[in-house]
Amino acid sequence: MREPPAPLDVRPLAPLIGAEVRDVDVARLDDEAFASVRSVLRDRLVVVFRDQRLTPGEQLAFAERFGEAEPPHPVFARVPEEPRVSVLESRGGEPLYTDEWHADTTFRAHPARGSLLYARVVPPVGGDTLWANMEAAYDALSTPVRSTIDGLTATHDIFGGGPYGRVSTYRDIVLGRAGGAARVEEIAAEYPPVSHPVVRVDPDTGRRALFVNRSFTTGIDGLAKLESAWLLGMLLEHAEQPAFQVRHRWNVDDLVVWENRATLHFAVADYAPAHRLMHRVTVIDDRPV
Repeated sequence: MREPPAPLDVRPLAPLIGAEVRDVDVARLDDEAFASVRSVLRDRLVVVFRDQRLTPGEQLAFAERFGEAEPPHPVFARVPEEPRVSVLESRGGEPLYTDEWHADTTFRAHPARGSLLYARVVPPVGGDTLWANMEAAYDALSTPVRSTIDGLTATHDIFGGGPYGRVSTYRDIVLGRAGGAARVEEIAAEYPPVSHPVVRVDPDTGRRALFVNRSFTTGIDGLAKLESAWLLGMLLEHAEQPAFQVRHRWNVDDLVVWENRATLHFAVADYAPAHRLMHRVTVIDDRPV
């Protein structure tokens, strides 16, 4: 008789979000162990794996066990041999643009279901990433507020421009490159603004989560400008409370996987002029409902 698989060594990282799974090689997980990882991810929303040794191809292959990888990102650099692996890199005196609460690619009609971020180079101090649990944030709202926002939609735009986010962060990046103005027009045509529910429902669990963020959500549909700005600002401020958060201090070869459906994240921009290099893969989701 075959011995039952050893249980995963799972260590919660914060009361409401985050776990570290120890002593596994994600590139060699069997189906039973992978199913356990998926269960931990669904429960804890953010999972840390330390001491991985992944090629871009292995990172992509692991990501595709969760679902189809998204096409190449329209703004980020790419790994040449694996263009669906994005390169997130800052060095020297370059301005940093990651210190804003957001969910990945909500400007797409089908935003990322999840993301996998792998640390290749990390600064000696700083460069942490924080995540916030948007299911817990929704649950903590009062009943009247939940009743108000259930059924509302909000507009998401790749170039931002909302009242509570940076204006045109991606636009500025693209404009700084050769042929930038033409490329901005191409990106805008390829990714027109889309509307998503303010509260999305996970099709697997039925749980509800806030689905707005500072980087891409420009306003709540059907409301006057003042009403939209007030309600969106309140929801963002509420969602970003420390009680919903976990913070990760990166080491080289850390891999972090998270549920993009139900989290926001924030990369702390406190490490310039040090070098930070990460590889990211995002996984396609169904259209939010």
